[in-house]
Amino acid sequence: MTNGQGSQPAPVAQWVRIPNGTKVRHRHKGYDGHIDGLTEIVAGPSRNPDGKTQYRLNIGSSTRELVTEDDLSILVDGDDLVIMIRQKEPYRRSITLQLRGVLTEDRFIKAGRSSAPMAVAPPSIPPA
Repeated sequence: MTNGQGSQPAPVAQWVRIPNGTKVRHRHKGYDGHIDGLTEIVAGPSRNPDGKTQYRLNIGSSTRELVTEDDLSILVDGDDLVIMIRQKEPYRRSITLQLRGVLTEDRFIKAGRSSAPMAVAPPSIPPA
């Protein structure tokens, strides 16, 4: 006898994967990079909305970091299109529409605006 509540997992809310090559900024640490794929995570608390992966974030030369979607802001250009490596405007426009359909507006930031803390103190002006 079944009561309509089988052992099937709860459906995942609509999730749109951020494509490889998309330029992003870490929301808490402030550095920029680009998405370099997904890694399936077997253990650990933080995962993407699919419940099983994290993004590989390329942050320079051979440096990668695993991050979740919640840790990322999407970088956009002056036309408010997602910035991507080696992709033309029609594809970028399509990806922009997809991501804007599932992420809140505050997750999109203009490239060049930095939220990172300054690494070096600004030079002081000597007294006259």
